[in-house]
Amino acid sequence: MPEGPAPVDWLGAALDCAACRFRARLDLGQCGLGWACVHDRYAKRIERFFLLNADLADACLSHPYFETRMNAARVASVFRLPRLLTDLDAGVRAMAVLRLPPKHAERKIHDPDRRVRIAVAHRLPRDQLLPMTRDEDSYVRSIVARRAEPGMLPVMLGDADPEIRRIVARRIGPDWLDRFRADPDPLVRREAALRRPALFVADDDMRVRHTVAEQGGTEDVAALLDDPEDIIRETAAARLAQLKEGA
Repeated sequence: MPEGPAPVDWLGAALDCAACRFRARLDLGQCGLGWACVHDRYAKRIERFFLLNADLADACLSHPYFETRMNAARVASVFRLPRLLTDLDAGVRAMAVLRLPPKHAERKIHDPDRRVRIAVAHRLPRDQLLPMTRDEDSYVRSIVARRAEPGMLPVMLGDADPEIRRIVARRIGPDWLDRFRADPDPLVRREAALRRPALFVADDDMRVRHTVAEQGGTEDVAALLDDPEDIIRETAAARLAQLKEGA
């Protein structure tokens, strides 16, 4: 059944099924005005058309409307996609990156649009992500921080985005965690404290010390029994009792 806005083409003109080169698909019930049409401006109708007519995608990769090219690229033959890496629309380029073999992603590491670089960050092999650790976009870098080999993460210790430093603190080799003691963000330090509590017993922030009280070993926890914060003293005492019971 028809849904969404009135069916018009990408320029706002009325659609004419009789003049469509794919008219035969209408008779087969594989397209229809207002619900599945390659020429419609409404993206959902274009997407539905290619779900029903994937064999026509290759023939639509040069369509003037970017939504049509992008949806065609979802199901077109991968052998037809390399030329879309230079498409004028970033969404089309990103779709090509996501579908092509990873070796093609390296060509778009410096694409001017973040959507394409996000796709690249997902597709590059993990050991080839180093050039993207300093991408200007923080979301791109966050993907890199989650995917990169742990041995590559020391270059991101000083990232400007604290959320990215938190990701790094979760994944980096344990020998690097002492570098986070001087991190200006307590939530970053807290993340590191979850892995090596002993390093953060004397942290200035009670949230970090509370993490130590919850996760630390006997010596670390005992050092917090005289903490100025009630909640930390109580947590430390409970943790210490737990450790003694398990000994």
